[in-house]
Amino acid sequence: MTNKPILHNIRILDFTWVLAGPYATRLLADFGAEVIKVQWPAITAEQDAFARGYYNTWNRNKLGITLNLNRPAGVALAKKLVSISDAVVENFVPRVMENWGLDYANLKKIKPDIIMVSMSMMGQKSPAKNYVGYGPTVQAFSGLTARTSLPGGPPLGPGFSYADHIAGLYASAGLLGALEQRRKTGEGQHVDISEVAAMRGLLQDDESPQAAPYNVYRCRDGHWCALAVFTEEEWRGLKRALGSPAWAEEKRFAGAAARRENRAELDELIGSWAGEHAAKEVMSRLQQNGVAAGLVQDAADIAKDRQLKSRDFFVKGGVFTDASPVKMTDGGAECRKPAPVPGQDNNYVYGKLLGLSENEITDLKNKGVI
Repeated sequence: MTNKPILHNIRILDFTWVLAGPYATRLLADFGAEVIKVQWPAITAEQDAFARGYYNTWNRNKLGITLNLNRPAGVALAKKLVSISDAVVENFVPRVMENWGLDYANLKKIKPDIIMVSMSMMGQKSPAKNYVGYGPTVQAFSGLTARTSLPGGPPLGPGFSYADHIAGLYASAGLLGALEQRRKTGEGQHVDISEVAAMRGLLQDDESPQAAPYNVYRCRDGHWCALAVFTEEEWRGLKRALGSPAWAEEKRFAGAAARRENRAELDELIGSWAGEHAAKEVMSRLQQNGVAAGLVQDAADIAKDRQLKSRDFFVKGGVFTDASPVKMTDGGAECRKPAPVPGQDNNYVYGKLLGLSENEITDLKNKGVI
């Protein structure tokens, strides 16, 4: 008996774009779900080639169809696809799917047990539901950007769309929960993801961490190392790593409360020590003494990271990209094929799944519907 992927019997109609939505559906496709990626039919080969690296990262393992939803025939085809799908995922502003007649109220008329996952910046019921934004906008509204700055400087925000990844993880988990609920009750549901709320839920209300020291420190080679000390045992380990300096025994650093109160002075002293050593040496010495520490890595560092390699973080062969972050004992995730070019699977989806003839498919192409 061959082992099938854990989600091999789930079909998802994917209207998502950019990062957050495609990441959510990629996570499920990695575990074997049949994800049908819907794209606009007017994209040119040049446009497709320009975006291929980014697009391929978030859309591997999917089928690809083209569909013009600004044509009534296109909407009719979308509704037929809904009727044979388990779930629909989209990350437009709420008004978009409603304007096409593809909102949840209409979809459940087509298939009563359909699951719809909607990902938007503010959520479907917010007074600001039609605000448009990407990951950096979500980070600003959630408060993350305000918490990332150098002393005395303006808010900077992370250097990548962290919020998009978080929203994708929330959406995939929400869809799996809805599938399990449907298995038990036979009922579908609408999963409404507010990306701002998802990001906000991961931020502490208390901006002063209990750890001290708790910071990133510039090292001799220009790289940075992060460290955090929460317990007295870790504090003793830090002192050993630093060579047991006399200042570490002063009363102003005796106990966690005192270290938090004198955080600025402590950071300056640790910063002076870190500035005398290369970042990897700082990290290694701290870790060997039981202190949580890690390099602040750029993309090149991450690609060569031994820990990530040991955990099979990267896809082996072909495009160099990340594997699934989710590991399971049964039915593991796999990278089976690259992202589809636009319309690559039109014949399979419209022909085999919907039963359209070759003449009907050709006619739809000639009319610009697919």
